[in-house]
Amino acid sequence: GQEGRSALGVMEYFSPTHAGMKAFIMTKVGDIMMLAGMFLIFAFAGTFGLRELVNETSWAVEMSAQGLLVPAFVLLFGGAMGKSAQFPLNEWLLEAMTGPTAVSALIHAATMVKAGVFLVARIGPIVFALAAAGILADQFFEIIAWVGAITALLLATQGMVNPEIKKVLAYSTGSQIGYMMMALGVAGLSQQYVDGYTAGFFHMISHAMFKASLFMAAGSLLHVVGSRFMTDMGGLRKKMRKTYAFMWAAGLGLMGAPFITTGFWSKDAIFAAVYESGNEWALPIFIIAVLTAVITAFYTTRMIGMVFFGKESKHIEKMEKDGHHIHEAPKSMWIPYGILAVLTIGIGIIGFSAEEGIHHLFTEYLDESFGIHSLHMDGEISESLGFLSGLNPIAVGASLIAFAVGFGLGYIFYIGRWVDPAKFINSNIFFYSLHKVILNRWYLNAMIYWSFVIAPLWACRAIWRYFEKTAIDTGMNVGLERSVRFGAKVVQGTQTGVPQSYLYVFGAGLLFVVLILLI
Repeated sequence: GQEGRSALGVMEYFSPTHAGMKAFIMTKVGDIMMLAGMFLIFAFAGTFGLRELVNETSWAVEMSAQGLLVPAFVLLFGGAMGKSAQFPLNEWLLEAMTGPTAVSALIHAATMVKAGVFLVARIGPIVFALAAAGILADQFFEIIAWVGAITALLLATQGMVNPEIKKVLAYSTGSQIGYMMMALGVAGLSQQYVDGYTAGFFHMISHAMFKASLFMAAGSLLHVVGSRFMTDMGGLRKKMRKTYAFMWAAGLGLMGAPFITTGFWSKDAIFAAVYESGNEWALPIFIIAVLTAVITAFYTTRMIGMVFFGKESKHIEKMEKDGHHIHEAPKSMWIPYGILAVLTIGIGIIGFSAEEGIHHLFTEYLDESFGIHSLHMDGEISESLGFLSGLNPIAVGASLIAFAVGFGLGYIFYIGRWVDPAKFINSNIFFYSLHKVILNRWYLNAMIYWSFVIAPLWACRAIWRYFEKTAIDTGMNVGLERSVRFGAKVVQGTQTGVPQSYLYVFGAGLLFVVLILLI
């Protein structure tokens, strides 16, 4: 974050230690939800085995009768939300950018942050089988689809305005994972489970290639320029030609450049799965998906334009003046992201065939391992209405339009420089206010801190001031001390040292005991 920046009185710049603690706590919230869902299912089923849960569904019938089936799976999905930074547990991902860029490339492209998607995909056969049997209601799949759609759009908008290259890629990661969740959600809302299932998984694979390439290329830029801010870059395409070319190739994959990138085929498969799901929410989710694709193409073009086009920044001029000449990254740095960028285009050229192969693979997997297709439409294995029998024209058209509009707007503002972005934003109060809200992360981070950090601290201070300090420290500690002193004085008053007084007290006590015994 930018030092000194705040929103609603909450600092937006955090130390690595604070960022790590925040990531730990927010992901643990999801972990607790997941464990609760797992043990709730285990309490009824007596097993954690996927095949056993699919083959014997009496546990699901009993849970459904008690209204616990959907909540149990939603709790399981909570673990996926935490691990994959899905709304509302998405705010930890940005602070994770304080780590090394090479680590970000590994984590945000293929490993930990994809764990949530993998979890949903792994429990997919269970929920598909229960849905086909009419046991699991559509609400669970609608929750997954809507969480994915909201996350995709929400984080994509933030990638439009952030000045840090790693944060733009982090927002992009969360947004693209939202696409994957969206696909897995609509899979359960359609008779063609395998379409959405394949689309989400294929996008996970294609995203791993181009996003890892972009992160490592960003690391090279940080290494050479010495700044994470894109405003400190500019005009680098002639000095870092290889990085420039590879970032274009990987960036086109992220944008979903038509017919030549893996991103196009996987994103088109998601569009087709959403559009063909036939659910009442299919159209609004489809519109959100297309709008997100427009924004994705825009912020990717913006990133490349700010880094490689325009004039050199004052920061670079100062570096050159001080003798630190800008040059291409060493081979050990550019070869890995160059290979991934080439794969993005190479596999993209045969992307339709690769998609068909994955679709066929998952069709056999679901049918042979879990018998999912035997539950469909009188036991017949349904053919996909989308990418097996041909591309869906609506989905393809939406992909083409989204790429053209997003890339075109990005080119106008940041490559051609025909319109000054700063002047455009400040020319209208609406755009200025919207830009400020989005730059402040829709104030979600600030609201989380106010709700779960600042307010509880205030409550603890109030308890300390008005209860612990007053009732305990003053009331109990001081009051107890005074009570003991008063009691001591009373007891001391009876210690006269006169034997007759002690005999009187002894006699009175003895008389009292005798009276009690007689009564």
